[in-house]
Amino acid sequence: MTSSDWVVPAGEGAEDGFDLAVVAGEREGWSHTSLWTVTLAAGESRTVAAPGQELLVVPLSGGTEATVDGETYTLTGRSDVFAGPTDVVYAPLDAAVTLTSADGGRFAVCGATTDVVLPARHLPAAEVPVELRGAGQSSRQVRNFGTVGVLDAGSIIACEVITPGGNWSSYPAHKHDEESEHESALEEIYYFEVQDGPQGQPGLGFHRTSSTPAGEIDVLHEVRDRDTVLVPHGWHGPCTAAPGHDMYYLNVMAGPGAERAWLISDHPDQTWVRSTWEHQEIDPRLTEGD
Repeated sequence: MTSSDWVVPAGEGAEDGFDLAVVAGEREGWSHTSLWTVTLAAGESRTVAAPGQELLVVPLSGGTEATVDGETYTLTGRSDVFAGPTDVVYAPLDAAVTLTSADGGRFAVCGATTDVVLPARHLPAAEVPVELRGAGQSSRQVRNFGTVGVLDAGSIIACEVITPGGNWSSYPAHKHDEESEHESALEEIYYFEVQDGPQGQPGLGFHRTSSTPAGEIDVLHEVRDRDTVLVPHGWHGPCTAAPGHDMYYLNVMAGPGAERAWLISDHPDQTWVRSTWEHQEIDPRLTEGD
């Protein structure tokens, strides 16, 4: 497959009323993770049904009511992805989710294949752990609403990352494409939003994925607002945000392993950079409370 098979530019993944539909099992070499994004007008509803998958609702802008197995959860949401963490709703295996937004908004529904059945859950924004990772120009903020130890799930692992303009994230480049004592085999979705300039100038950044023994892959993509990059395997990172344009990405991961774990290996040429962080300050544009 070519590098373009793993890049879904904004607008090119639209399907059945969704702005983006990446579905596990519906493309060659992609088996475990899904992502739908949808824009709802005021009062509009949309249902995501994905047999064999568990789902996680993540408001991108605006609030919604999410109905799962006859029970409705109210998600306050947020004004946009740069405004801070959001509350989320987990829907168990084979449970369809219906989103209804009184005032309209945009929403993501993450999915992952599993055979584990767990109850539905609403996680308030106030309970989402916020982590500041890296330092200096490698500073970024990670919101861990769907990670191991925060959200009980069968296989899905999800979080979102804010990278201030001019900074690097997913750095050092890392991989998780084989099962071992030190690594998990996980597909990964990167869904990007990039902040405009002060007069609405479109922002940009870059994403890199390169080959490992698990397979050949060569992606170097200029990411724009609402682009999506799929990582079936390979070293992935860095992601860089152009100066003046903060970058957001939503990560969705899952794989075939029996254990739900995020175990990674750093790229050997880049792992040394971690040792420099102890001598640098965290970027002051980031706080744990954002």
